[in-house]
Amino acid sequence: MVHDLAKCRAIDRLYNLTNIPSIGTMISKSALLTSITILGISSLLLAEKKKDNIPVWTDPAKAAEEAPSFSIQGEYRGDKLGVQVAAMSNDQYLTLTYQGGLPNEGWDGGALVSKVVSATELPSVIEGLEKYSRTSPTMGKKAPEGALVIFDGEKTEHIEGEIKDGLLWAGSSTTTPVKDFSMHIEFRLPYKPGRTPSSQDRGNSGVYIFNNYEIQVLDTFGLDFNKENNAVKLQSDNKQWCGCFYKFKTPDVPMAFPPLTWQTYDIDFTAPRFEGDKKTANARITVRHNGVLIHDDVEMPKGTGAGGNRPEKPESIINIQGHGNPTAFRNFWIVKK
Repeated sequence: MVHDLAKCRAIDRLYNLTNIPSIGTMISKSALLTSITILGISSLLLAEKKKDNIPVWTDPAKAAEEAPSFSIQGEYRGDKLGVQVAAMSNDQYLTLTYQGGLPNEGWDGGALVSKVVSATELPSVIEGLEKYSRTSPTMGKKAPEGALVIFDGEKTEHIEGEIKDGLLWAGSSTTTPVKDFSMHIEFRLPYKPGRTPSSQDRGNSGVYIFNNYEIQVLDTFGLDFNKENNAVKLQSDNKQWCGCFYKFKTPDVPMAFPPLTWQTYDIDFTAPRFEGDKKTANARITVRHNGVLIHDDVEMPKGTGAGGNRPEKPESIINIQGHGNPTAFRNFWIVKK
């Protein structure tokens, strides 16, 4: 039972704030009551876990059933205001408030407000807002005629890696070399609230073109790309977060969705040009994250991160980087140019 009067009141307030009819996700009062009631117990259990045994969920249904904070984390919106709520351990949430609306939905580009709050404090941050779930406009985009279908639920000749539950998992590679291309891929990050936002163990993967140029895949939902304006102690550089060209460039718009939400990358790539062994033109990359342009025809003078130490190539394969995290992929196809 919940014995803290403040927490009891917070339950009703949070329910009233999140159960507003809208196109956003609504939470049932009984489910929310159960979530907040046992949240303190769950947090204690998380705290007792060893650091190398952090709980992780890859199934939204199981996360909603077993992790009370999962149904609370997410995006909230109101009249010219947007708030992202990222769950953490110990009954805490990282909140990021956008003036004007959520990214690409009204945000005025101004300074953001980052706070760490408890479950009892959260209702005051999201008061008057509705819970809102966004879907990428390119989600489910079909491969056009002539495309290389890398993975669409079943093993193909174009992919090597783990396939389980109809999904492709991090640590896979394509087998067919390509040069210039357009690519579509969908990914889903695990729910790992026991790791601090910005931890590289929070779903780390990446789309690694030619083993040179990496577009990072990581759960950094709720973080401000202005490094100095985050209420948590950062455990990685902002150029290592979701949507970045790894250790090279941050995205022009922060478009990360919450963990266990399917997201999309749509990538246009122009390979570097060579005359013999001499490079005559740099690679160029355009990226749309969840349908929004985040990198516009960016010139890549060399590879990113460790890829910058490898020789560049006029054609090669795509690696879906594996770092021991269960990040899932689907609807992966490439159109050669």
